[in-house]
Amino acid sequence: MNPRTKAEFFLFSITFIWGSTFVISKYLLGYFTPLVYIGIRFSIAALLFSLIFFRQIKTLSKGAAIKGGILGALLFTGFAAQTIGLQYTSASKSAFITGMLVVFTPICQLIIERRPPKVGNIIGVVLVIIGLYLLTSPAGSEFNVGDALSLLCALMFGLYIVYLDVFSKDHDTAQLTFMQFVATAVLGFAGAGLFERVAVQVGTEPLLALAYLIVFATVIALYIQTRYQKDTTPTRSAIIFSIEPVIAAGFAYVALGEIIGILGVIGGGFIVAGLLVSELSPA
Repeated sequence: MNPRTKAEFFLFSITFIWGSTFVISKYLLGYFTPLVYIGIRFSIAALLFSLIFFRQIKTLSKGAAIKGGILGALLFTGFAAQTIGLQYTSASKSAFITGMLVVFTPICQLIIERRPPKVGNIIGVVLVIIGLYLLTSPAGSEFNVGDALSLLCALMFGLYIVYLDVFSKDHDTAQLTFMQFVATAVLGFAGAGLFERVAVQVGTEPLLALAYLIVFATVIALYIQTRYQKDTTPTRSAIIFSIEPVIAAGFAYVALGEIIGILGVIGGGFIVAGLLVSELSPA
């Protein structure tokens, strides 16, 4: 298995984890205010990660600290917009709009890295855009503040993917990942102190849900993305991640009874087609 194929396999695998996070995050908002939830999630993730990768982190370089901090700021902005937005829109709709990162990523890549996407990537993006339109339009619900925040989240994640591609080539994976967690946690708690009337309710079920997000969706998933992003392109990564809304819709249907309709199913088909076209395009 060549490095790009291996990287894309791992990136594809974590979309299943992230697809489940929309439903779980929406559930946890019944127990935590959004920014304190982000602060708790990423501070515990930073602690766990530091115990696992202590040897690498103890030699943290200035460059990795700065670049990891920048990535953490982008990550925090994206997660904050997404989490706050979940208070005003459905889990499936949030996931679909977040999937628009497939549109923003190649634009950001072109501006920042001067790397135009391949023809197959462009065709894949077009198919995904059509799919996302069909997925978000069937219910006929109006575009609301939650949807706008989800769109901001997509832009931030697009920027994040491109800068991760740039920074991960020059710095240690563990150091970059750790600093992302630290920066996101600090900004989460700072934002909560400034803008929220903090509320935390402790219970067995929410704690188990939070533990799942910390271990699988944060420590494992973000480490994998930081490790393997550099072995493929940002546009191809975004296309792979575009399958996430389809997975999220499945979880939302089972857990919350959210229905996307026949056009939504067709839209999901377009997203899968876009993924395959991009994945099978020449390197």
